[in-house]
Amino acid sequence: MCGIIGICSNKDISKDLYYGLYSLQHRGQESCGISVLNDDKIDYHRGMGLVSDVLKKEELEKLSGNIGIGHVRYSTAGGSHISNCQPLVGVCRGRKLSLAHNGNLVNNGYLRQTLEEEGFMFQTSIDSEVILYILARYYKGDIVESIKITMDHIKGAYSLVVLSEEGLVAVRDPHGFRPLVLGKRGDEYIVSSESCSIDILGGEIIRDIEPGEIVLIKDGKLKSYNYRNNYKEVKKTCIFEHIYFARNDAVIDNINAYEFRVKSGEILAREDNIDVDIVVPVPDSGIPGALGYSKESKVLLKEGLVKNRYVGRTFIKPTQNEREIGVKLKLNPLTSVVKGKSIVLIDDSIVRGTTSRRLIESLKKAGAKEVHLRITSPPVKYSCYFGIDTPRRSQLIASQNSVEDIRKEIGATSLKFLPIEGLLEAADFKNIFCMACFDGKYPIKLMDKED
Repeated sequence: MCGIIGICSNKDISKDLYYGLYSLQHRGQESCGISVLNDDKIDYHRGMGLVSDVLKKEELEKLSGNIGIGHVRYSTAGGSHISNCQPLVGVCRGRKLSLAHNGNLVNNGYLRQTLEEEGFMFQTSIDSEVILYILARYYKGDIVESIKITMDHIKGAYSLVVLSEEGLVAVRDPHGFRPLVLGKRGDEYIVSSESCSIDILGGEIIRDIEPGEIVLIKDGKLKSYNYRNNYKEVKKTCIFEHIYFARNDAVIDNINAYEFRVKSGEILAREDNIDVDIVVPVPDSGIPGALGYSKESKVLLKEGLVKNRYVGRTFIKPTQNEREIGVKLKLNPLTSVVKGKSIVLIDDSIVRGTTSRRLIESLKKAGAKEVHLRITSPPVKYSCYFGIDTPRRSQLIASQNSVEDIRKEIGATSLKFLPIEGLLEAADFKNIFCMACFDGKYPIKLMDKED
C-alpha cells in the first residue's frame, strides 16, 4: 500500500507536495520522494525514511516547478531498498517522464520477462518500473494515447500520477482497486490517494477519479478521457481501504471511513451478549469500531492501551521481526484501567496475529481478568495481490485455522469476527468492493501468483 499525490499549479509546489505527502504518511513509512517539472527538465529527490527525514528544507528549495508528483511507500512488489523509491524518472526519445504508483500488477513477471528479452535493463525490482517502460515505449508525443496502450498491457491494481511535458496525468485502473481523489484550490488541481491531502492544502474535493478514467491537467485546465469508449468493468474498490488503511477523515467512493468503522462496531455488538466491565480499543484504527461497539452494547469505553505516537503502523513493517518489536514499542497497557477487569478488546482486523497475541499477553500481564477480542472485519483467509503485503496464505493466521484455533493461538478468552454481511451493511450494502482477502473471489485472473 502506498500514497500518491499530484499538483498542477501556477506557482512552486514543492512545499505543498511535502505537506500532502505528510498527510499520507500512514500509507507508507519506508520511503518517499517528489518530482517536479522545471521548464524542460524533471528534478526530483527521494530516499528511505519518513517524509520529514527525507524531504528537508534544503532539498525542497532545490525543487522548483509548478507541476509535480509525490509518493510514500511500503513495499509489496519489490523489497525495501533505496533503488525502489518513487517517483520513478526516465527519458525516452528525448521526452521526460516521472511516475508514482499505488497498487500491484498481477502480470508483472510476464511483462518484466518480455521487456528483458527485448533488451530493457531494470534498475529496480518493483512493478512500477514495468509500467514506466511500457509507457515510455509507446510515448510518441501523446501521453493520453500512450497511457491507453499501456493499460492494454498491464493487469491488476494501479492508481497512477504521471508527470510529463504535456502536464499532470492521473489514472485509475478499470476496477478502481485503489483510491484516487480529485480536488481543486482556486485554479490549481490536486489529485491524491485520499481526500485528507486536499483538505489540508485548503482545497475543495470535487470527486473520485472513476475506474478506467484518465485525467490530464495543464495550465489550469482539466480533460477527462475513458480508457476505452463504452468499456466498463465492475467496480471493485478494496474493502481494506475502509477497514484499515485510509485515515478516519477519508471519503473514498462516497463512503466516509470513520462512519463505516463506527457502524461496523455497532453491528458487531448487536448479537454479542458477553458480560464485561469495559470496552478497550486498539488505537488508532480500532477506536471508531470501539465507539460503535460501546454505544450499541452500553458498556463503558475506556483507554486501556497507551500508544507511542512516534511508532508507525506495525502491519506495514517490512519484516516479521520488525512487526513484533513494533508492537512492543507501540502499545502499552494502562494497568490502573485494566487490572481486575473483564474487557472486550476491539480491533479492525487480524492478519498475521502478531499484534493480537502480543496485546492479549500484555493485558493479562497487567492484570486483566478476561480479554474478549472482537474484530470489526471477517477473517483474512486469502492473499491479496492488489497492493496489500500478504503474498502467501501461509502468513495469514485465518487461512488454515478455525476461529477457535485462532482464539487459542492468540490467547483470547473469546473471539468473534464481523461477518461479510455485516461489513456490507456498514457500507450501506454498496456492491462495489473487492473482498478477495475474505472470500477468495478475485476480480482478475492471477497470472504470476501462487499461494
